[in-house]
Amino acid sequence: MKSQQKARQFVYIIIIVLVALGLYNLYFSSLNSKTEEVSITELTSAVKDDQSGKITVDGDKVLAELKDGRTLVAYKEDGVGIETYGITVDEYNLVVENPEQGTIWPTLLSIALPLIIIGAFMWFLLRQAQGNNIKAMNFGKSQARLANNRIKVTFKDVAGLKEAKQELHEIVDFLKSPEKFRKVGAEIPKGVLLVGAPGVGKTLLAKAVAGEAGVPFFSISASEFIEMFVGVGASRVRDLFQKAKRNAPTVIFIDELDAIGRQRGAGMGGGHDEREQTLNQILVEMDGFETDTRVIVLAATNRPDVLDPALLRPGRFDRRVMLNMPDKSERAEILKLHSAAKPLEKDVNIEIIAGATAGMSGADLKNIMNEAAILAARANKKTINQDDVNKAIEKIMLGPERKTRVLSEVEKKITAYHEAGHAIIGKVLQHTDPVHKISIISRGMALGYTWSVPAEDKYLMSKPEFQDKIAQILGGRAAESLIFKQLTTGASNDLEHATKIARDMVTVYGMSDKIGPVKLGEREELIFLGRELGEHKNYSNEVANLIDEEIKSIITNAEKVALTTLEKNKLVLEKLANLLLEKETVERHEFDALFKK
Repeated sequence: MKSQQKARQFVYIIIIVLVALGLYNLYFSSLNSKTEEVSITELTSAVKDDQSGKITVDGDKVLAELKDGRTLVAYKEDGVGIETYGITVDEYNLVVENPEQGTIWPTLLSIALPLIIIGAFMWFLLRQAQGNNIKAMNFGKSQARLANNRIKVTFKDVAGLKEAKQELHEIVDFLKSPEKFRKVGAEIPKGVLLVGAPGVGKTLLAKAVAGEAGVPFFSISASEFIEMFVGVGASRVRDLFQKAKRNAPTVIFIDELDAIGRQRGAGMGGGHDEREQTLNQILVEMDGFETDTRVIVLAATNRPDVLDPALLRPGRFDRRVMLNMPDKSERAEILKLHSAAKPLEKDVNIEIIAGATAGMSGADLKNIMNEAAILAARANKKTINQDDVNKAIEKIMLGPERKTRVLSEVEKKITAYHEAGHAIIGKVLQHTDPVHKISIISRGMALGYTWSVPAEDKYLMSKPEFQDKIAQILGGRAAESLIFKQLTTGASNDLEHATKIARDMVTVYGMSDKIGPVKLGEREELIFLGRELGEHKNYSNEVANLIDEEIKSIITNAEKVALTTLEKNKLVLEKLANLLLEKETVERHEFDALFKK
């Protein structure tokens, strides 16, 4: 790259010199255009008549500057002095300059300069062609990046994920002291697959392995293997494993493995598909005739369901490390880690924040603390308080505030009763999460929101919990119907959400008494064309009608529960709606106080 830059700079310098020479010649040619070329006889006659001036003799060239401002040029015979034509210094009181003969450098320069320019241009073209040839030769080379003692991330920098770190600690121990395992006949896995939702820390754990292992660590994205030409990906895989074997013991990290590891036989190209060729080469390199046990392959994906079975069998990726969403204690650790370098005020309670962020990944928690810092800086504050963190959580979960969206008084009133309906159902019913905040300030696409925070992490849901959840979702629609005796489009998203839960209750979780414990419907995925293009019906039309009836029954019953609950608490409904119209946002303690009164 540096040689090409120098070549370009050299060419630019030559172009500048040529332009300067051209301008120089143009300038002096314009000066010379003012001279008048005459014969030597006419020149001597003019000098004698003018009786004044300056004569310059340069070889055979005679230049006369006359008193009247004219400049004449003439050429005399070679070897004949100017005195021969009757012009002497004493007689005409003229200054005659006879400079020495010109040097040879102008002549040499006029000959050599074009040759130099042509040679430089040809050299530049050859260099470009050589660079293209080098690129063509490197087309099948791996683009993996070698991290040799450059990554400073260790397992201490990864909060939570205790089980996953324990699994990867064994990989690091094997790389540092393999004899410890060989003495008892243990073989370290050839491949370790990190599986988890986006943002849980798969890549961060891989960086920690690189920082802890102390061996060469090659990292590459799976998409970097794929090219438009068949065979290039396989060539890059071979080159990557050859580099790894030369540096063994070593670790290869392939991020987003599903880009090339999808199940074979689904592409339009059949066996000649570039992605399948690349996958075949990975399978051979990981467990073939020339397998190097000192090369460990670490990969990450959030789509293990689409990976080829041959890739997951023992001998290849024979260890699968599951990374789950962090629980409350792990979220507290992650928040402490990402807030360590931030100036927090004493009112910031990490435990409360961890409880309010159920279901969030490590990346989400990092984003929350960063947004809190941005909000504090925006307000010209030097520290971060609890209010900044709460606003950051709402922004991440619900979207940014849209205070510029101005509602009419009627729409504002409808929104207030709608959100009050959600909140009261969430407060009264037994199996709902506690209401944390109610607001009619628009966020994202919603005109208002009711924010419920679970008291603890949940991993199982019962049928009564689903039924109460649907009732709370339909609470806004029920409040509109109860107070205004009409319905609006504000509940469209609520209906979509409630219908999905009811359908899953019937077809996935087997919570329908009429249909029974049966899973209905199978989603088919055409791997090459895209995700979930259709759903295969493994049931009859009669069962389909029964499914529709059960879904309708679940939603109708939930809506009746919502209406009955709001009718019993109509006074609180009106008070909460009026409070929302007055303050726009009602906190949890204010909401609970309405029920105490």
